[in-house]
Amino acid sequence: MKVLVTGANGYVGAQICRYLSQQGFRVSGLCYPQIPDNKDWQSGFEELFMCDVRDTEELKKIAERQFEAIVHLVSLDHHQSNGEPAFVSSVNVTPTWNLLDIFSKNGLKKFLYFSTIHVYGKNLNGVITEDYPINCANPYALTHYLSENICRYYGQNSDVSCVVARLSNSYGPPVFPDNNCWWLVVNDLCRSAVKDKKIVLQSDGSPLRDFIHGRDVCQAVKILLEKGENNMTYHISSGNIYSILELAEKVQAVYFQRTKEEISITCHCGLDLQSPQKARYKIDNSALKTLGFEPEYTLEKGIKMLIKNVLQ
Repeated sequence: MKVLVTGANGYVGAQICRYLSQQGFRVSGLCYPQIPDNKDWQSGFEELFMCDVRDTEELKKIAERQFEAIVHLVSLDHHQSNGEPAFVSSVNVTPTWNLLDIFSKNGLKKFLYFSTIHVYGKNLNGVITEDYPINCANPYALTHYLSENICRYYGQNSDVSCVVARLSNSYGPPVFPDNNCWWLVVNDLCRSAVKDKKIVLQSDGSPLRDFIHGRDVCQAVKILLEKGENNMTYHISSGNIYSILELAEKVQAVYFQRTKEEISITCHCGLDLQSPQKARYKIDNSALKTLGFEPEYTLEKGIKMLIKNVLQ
């Protein structure tokens, strides 16, 4: 399958490109603002393009290569998405429309759009399936949901099979040192354990999250490219929920096993650390599992790999 990945040099994109290439896909990548100078990584691509995803004229030229599939990953992060609406939508929303409009006229068969679990809002309860009520609580979630609806329109009104993947909280070592990933909570706590010899939480530890390793995200992408159904939404999640305090304790334990050094866990705001006070929910991934997905990385295994990476 001939695949174009947007955001190919980003944290998630760089991992996906490398994985798909290893799995025999014909991968091309859209990079911005530059193509990483890494010959080993570059060797897995058929072509690499230095292109702003907002540049429609350049996209039209690239579309002439007639790709069978696109994996669209480009998005501002949570904080950047709080900026001016015109700029935020120019990155998070309009390119989805432009890509589908341009490439659907050039033989595109499948469009895999990366959305987010954040479209459900903050107060999650019970089993969260793909038809759980939408409750966008911030511009990051809102713009992703707008793009989801653009995908649905093209899934209904073009020959392109449009698939939406709502990602939970990915983690793991980056392909490139400058990838914007160390603010992610698992990555942050592992790096703090190694670099600072302590873990300082930004909350009381009670918030709940579903953490999925980057390698499992890559596995999910391969499956969705091959088997994902038109106008279907799939959760890319581990299916397991942990509190931030439980995560910190796992990092603490793995770090001790590795180094025999004991490190403390505290809260920077002076609050007492708390166990979850809300009922645990579950980000259901059974729809993806029916296609053959099975997470390979437990949280402990992923933390061990990440700590090893930071120690190197």
